[in-house]
Amino acid sequence: MSAVFQVLPGQPVPVAEIAARLAHLWADEADHGRPAPGREDAKASQINLVVHFGFGTTPADALVQFRHAVDFASRYPSRVVVLCPHEPAAPIHEMSAKIYGECFLGRTPGDARCCEFVLLSYPFAARRFLESQVSICLTPDLPLYYWAHAFTDCGRMADYNYLLTKAQRFLFDSAAAPTGAIDFAWPRPENVRDLAYARILPVRQALGQFLARHPPVQLATGLREIVVTHGAPLAAEGNALVRWATARLHACGAPAGVPHLTLVARAPDSLGLELRYDNASQFVWIGRLGGGEACLAADFGDTTSRLTTPIHLLPPETALADAMFFQDSEPATPARQ
Repeated sequence: MSAVFQVLPGQPVPVAEIAARLAHLWADEADHGRPAPGREDAKASQINLVVHFGFGTTPADALVQFRHAVDFASRYPSRVVVLCPHEPAAPIHEMSAKIYGECFLGRTPGDARCCEFVLLSYPFAARRFLESQVSICLTPDLPLYYWAHAFTDCGRMADYNYLLTKAQRFLFDSAAAPTGAIDFAWPRPENVRDLAYARILPVRQALGQFLARHPPVQLATGLREIVVTHGAPLAAEGNALVRWATARLHACGAPAGVPHLTLVARAPDSLGLELRYDNASQFVWIGRLGGGEACLAADFGDTTSRLTTPIHLLPPETALADAMFFQDSEPATPARQ
């Protein structure tokens, strides 16, 4: 079995007995003195979530991402199926399975939410049976969401056609995806969401609320260049900010071909946006995530502003929820507009 599958928690079960073992999961938990639902509705799922760990996922990273999935499921009760592929050359021909459950208490003792996980380790030889097995593990009649983490080949990822076409949203993090994943011809591109774009929601809100005070024509007239600065670890967030700023300013009337530029800042936690104009207008916003504040300086002729704004990123479980349920279709990359 894969190294990722081995480090993840859960009770090993025969693949053919997943459904039967899930039915007894909570009884086993209660017998061992661990939290278990006292009512049937405590484990009523709202969604199906498939988490697919690509070949770029290390065991340590898998544990972190698994915890994010658990934290998400504590807020949005879910049936979660975790896929852990073997490398194609691995001399293994059968699937392995685990089941895992966790309960969370709410504000009152009677308010409990429980999530159920099915973990599948599969070899390349069993790939053609995988989607059938996944469909058996899902809760019927609930929406499906698909999160692929640290995959290394977009073309190989696109072979999972069942999941990509049936899912309400296909999620990945451009910080842990191949170059070109944002622009790849996925089967349903309108349902693709980048978790890096979701993470910068507080940044987009702070900038959008300020810029919305000004008439669109004022923001677009004379715009010469859009410049985003970011720390080296925030390259994905910087690229997401460029996509957002370019799309919003284009909607204000700026030409589609306005150049955009991303620059790496010295500070690893830095993120900033500058709008450069041919006229007297100016807009500069730059902050440090570690300090939680950003400085904004703007002059659009009739008004001059100097102020500080908060700056932070959404935590992983909240970014998952935003990308799944709340985010409209993400703007195309500037090169495609």
